[in-house]
Amino acid sequence: MSPEARKVQDTSSVIVGVFGDRSFASLDDRALLKRLLGPVAHEIDLDTPIRRLFDRYGGLAAIIAADLSELARVSDLPKRALEHLKLSRLLSERLARSEASARPVISSWSALLAYARVALAEAPREQFRVLLLDSRNQLLTDELVADGTIDHAPVYPREVVRRALEASAAALILVHNHPSGDPTPSRADIEVTRQIVDASKLFGIKVHDHLVVGRGHTASFRTLGLLS
Repeated sequence: MSPEARKVQDTSSVIVGVFGDRSFASLDDRALLKRLLGPVAHEIDLDTPIRRLFDRYGGLAAIIAADLSELARVSDLPKRALEHLKLSRLLSERLARSEASARPVISSWSALLAYARVALAEAPREQFRVLLLDSRNQLLTDELVADGTIDHAPVYPREVVRRALEASAAALILVHNHPSGDPTPSRADIEVTRQIVDASKLFGIKVHDHLVVGRGHTASFRTLGLLS
């Protein structure tokens, strides 16, 4: 067996060993976080920083979504442990996006909603993203067009259309979050959506929906009758 083949076999054995062990499923969130950080912070007692994190953020999803600088201030964890948390978040986002991209978005709506929640439900600041789709409604790319404050992310319709044209997109789905947790569309949300729809029509680009992600629910403009 070649060295390359042996390396693949060894890696596969590790993966099977980890995911085949049902004992991991019994870990609560605090124990899971401790196991996750243990290999990169084995020289310190993790119980106190993990307690501080849960006291501050309440849950695992909010911890992983928090800013690195704030995580450092709250927990005093070493940089490599905090980076490990961010890599874990990135991995979860990419797995969810891969599932949403596997089939036309319109026919795999639950996977799209799952991806939107993973990416934005616990984000500490408002973000506005545009999912660009091809003529078969397959996901081309996820574009971050605005990263704002706790209650506002400035969005310019011409910028949304420009990015869609650059990607040769045939359709798009608007997605943004409300850090307050309430996904009810605001008057400003409704107005900017109307502007984006009108601008997109000029170039034959279809706006399928605008999703507003809260903590427990995601609001759909189309379902609410706010998008014709």
